[in-house]
Amino acid sequence: MSALTSRDGLRRITVAQGETQVSEETDVILTTVLGSCVAACFYDPIARIGGINHYLLADGTASDDASMERYGVYAMEVLINAMLSMGASRHRLKARIFGGARMRTNFRDIGGSNVDFARGFLRGERIPLVGEDTGGTSARRVEFRPALGLARCRSVVDAMPAPVIRRVPPPTTGDVEFF
Repeated sequence: MSALTSRDGLRRITVAQGETQVSEETDVILTTVLGSCVAACFYDPIARIGGINHYLLADGTASDDASMERYGVYAMEVLINAMLSMGASRHRLKARIFGGARMRTNFRDIGGSNVDFARGFLRGERIPLVGEDTGGTSARRVEFRPALGLARCRSVVDAMPAPVIRRVPPPTTGDVEFF
């Protein structure tokens, strides 16, 4: 876990695909960038412990633990267990979910499946979903202050420059002289 301390004195920790981070420190911000992936932010307001995960796919099969990290059910269980081991209580957990964009129109809606999984998981575990920013077609940047339960989500605007259109000159016409 590498953290960058910014000018405001807060430590920012990046959470990559397939990762989970938990903290009770008030100067920590957990951050991630999402497309069709989903991040769940859990918070226990009494213990002041929170965490975030970042999963790629709702469900699937994998042959080893490293491959399991990309699936929602694994990511959710790892997050809950990490929080419980630090002193959080399962019945006090509150959740927010982010991401699940439809990044490609010609493919199946992986983002929608990821969001549906998260909502279903939370319902099944009786963890209240207190906020979400999901769907659409834009990537998102999420910042979560785990010890305070505060989350901020911003859409990432496509910064690709407009394509350059090159005009091919029309073929020249005229007389052709043969030798």
